[in-house]
Amino acid sequence: MKQLVNILDGNTFLVSDRHGDIDPSPDFPTGLFSYDTRFLSVWQFTIDGQRLHPLSVDDLQYFESRFFLVPGEPTHYIDAKVSAIRHRTIGGSFTENLTVLNHTNDVAELTVRMEMGSDFADIFEIKNPTAKREPVTAETSDSQLVLSYRRDEFHRKTVISSTVAGIVDERGMTFEVRIPPHGEWGTRLHVETFVLGAQGRDFRESLKIQHVRSGEDLRRELDRWLAAAPKLSCDNPSLGATYQRSLVDLAALRYTSITMAAELVAAGLPWFMTVFGRDSMFTCLQALPFTPQLIPATLGTLAYTQGSRVDDFRDEEPGKVLHELRYGESAGFEEQPHSPYYGSADSTPLFVILLDEYERWTGDATLVKAYELEARAALAWMDSYGDLLGTGYIWYQTRNRNTGLVNQCWKDSWDAISYHDGRLPAFPRATCELQGYAYDAKIRGARMARLFWNDPTYADRLEEDAAALKERFNRDFWIADGGYYALALDPDGNHVDALSSNIGHLLWSGIVDDERAATIAEHLLGPRLFSGWGVRTLATGSGRYNPLGYHVGTVWPFDNSIIAWGLWRYGFRHEAATISQAMIEAAEYFHGRLPEAFAGYDRRRTTYPVEYPTACSPQAWSAGTPLLLLRVMLGLQPHDDHLIIDPALPHGMGRIELLDIPGRWGLLDTLGRSRTTHESEQSRVSAAAHAPTTSATSRRQ
Repeated sequence: MKQLVNILDGNTFLVSDRHGDIDPSPDFPTGLFSYDTRFLSVWQFTIDGQRLHPLSVDDLQYFESRFFLVPGEPTHYIDAKVSAIRHRTIGGSFTENLTVLNHTNDVAELTVRMEMGSDFADIFEIKNPTAKREPVTAETSDSQLVLSYRRDEFHRKTVISSTVAGIVDERGMTFEVRIPPHGEWGTRLHVETFVLGAQGRDFRESLKIQHVRSGEDLRRELDRWLAAAPKLSCDNPSLGATYQRSLVDLAALRYTSITMAAELVAAGLPWFMTVFGRDSMFTCLQALPFTPQLIPATLGTLAYTQGSRVDDFRDEEPGKVLHELRYGESAGFEEQPHSPYYGSADSTPLFVILLDEYERWTGDATLVKAYELEARAALAWMDSYGDLLGTGYIWYQTRNRNTGLVNQCWKDSWDAISYHDGRLPAFPRATCELQGYAYDAKIRGARMARLFWNDPTYADRLEEDAAALKERFNRDFWIADGGYYALALDPDGNHVDALSSNIGHLLWSGIVDDERAATIAEHLLGPRLFSGWGVRTLATGSGRYNPLGYHVGTVWPFDNSIIAWGLWRYGFRHEAATISQAMIEAAEYFHGRLPEAFAGYDRRRTTYPVEYPTACSPQAWSAGTPLLLLRVMLGLQPHDDHLIIDPALPHGMGRIELLDIPGRWGLLDTLGRSRTTHESEQSRVSAAAHAPTTSATSRRQ
């Protein structure tokens, strides 16, 4: 697998190989990207016609990297007479400081060349290559190359300049250099991207979106971001490193939407650097105790774009919350439905859940009141368009039979929903976790109606609907001989009976009957689902189980964080701590950055978690996972104007101290400490065997 180096600044990101080059090969989407368009597809550095080999690569910051290179292959390192340093930063635009060093006593006369090019490919065209409708044009001067693409009103431009004049042609820049003994030569290459509208003006300027920022600006901004987050002190170095990495990755993934000029969190690099309804809201839920400032803009954007009509092409329906919003060529010309696309059945109840959870934590009722109509519309969608068969459940089936998503739950790959024997059910489908989300949304909607919307009659109705849904669900989805809930119902109301991680989301929603919760917890931590590194998406022994299958056997950190939260909700603190510990230990093998997914091999088979080949990294809800796990381990739960602190740490975790936790209570500190081995042994023989295993302190600021 090709090793890649990424630098990003939310709206703009660059993916290169470890030489620092952008290769036009279709094997993987290297390039400079912004707003779903690739602005550089070729960026290759040579000296005297030779590519260079990396000695080392330093990822200095998420927006900065440095490459140390020599001409030729590794066997030539010992005799390298020339070396080069490529120091690059990205801050909307892209800058590369190119330095060539002469290590001899003689003058070095060299031909330095940077191949440059852009195909202005849409992100969907890279996944499924197609020919461009219009040609790419090039204009040159002594120190500048301008590449441009225009199709009707869709206009994108790349401007590349050099601080040192060279020979510029339509495919790059050449520099004939003469370097004195032990001297050096350098130039600064600057690449600026333009997202142009009908009048030739950049959209970002019209919306006052800052899209050119220096490395110093980005460093100061990152320092402010980290300073605003709670401070973690702990005995476990892996947890400390992972916490820091998660905060930095969330900073890197901040994304300014053209739609509302609002700062959101993009879903993940490289494919999903845009707003996703489900991903954005789950990330906000995970990170709420740490970065609550992300939530108002997220809810505002989703409220602004909420569905208002029936549109089969976009899977849009009144009250439905978007799935994905794109700005590329294919969306602009309706070759793809992502302008925006509404093909998810879970985003709509999640909108209500996030709105309520934000108020519970912050005490800020402004958004609850401001988005009352949108929340009511979302709740109405669940009982109308969402209930395709009139059975009281949320079902999904795409209206767009050509390019619509087949599965519209979080496991949205084509084969993710199956019977135990591997068969695929017909449509529409009602997956179990959708019903849990609907239940939770109704309970939370009732709370908001009673406390903030001055509508107790509506609140009563929502609570009655929720109670009826819970009773009906526990009757219809329960597989008695298996002791677990069906993954879904098929159109005939039959069980889609695969055992999956979705049952953990049911615990989080609260829809599980109390007497069945222990059985669900046993399945989640049992050998078929729990790999030792985390809960698999699909249980071993299932017809479609594959430890390297995207949603049919891999371990997803995000999924595990929601499961741990659900176990905690039902009082299974040991089980929640076990999952938390497994995730933190896995993160250590990924240098503190949990990927989108990793292989579901049993831990007894591997001494480290096995990478999934094409996992997004960084990814927003994977970055949010350690934050939610901290909340779970420390037992943080808002209640009125107070924060409940009830820690239950994994054995051997030691001390966890989290300072300046923001909320409606001001700022609070908490301390959790796991038992020592001696204390654990004593507890087994003491009368106080059920005493708390952790301690906590709090301080109102």
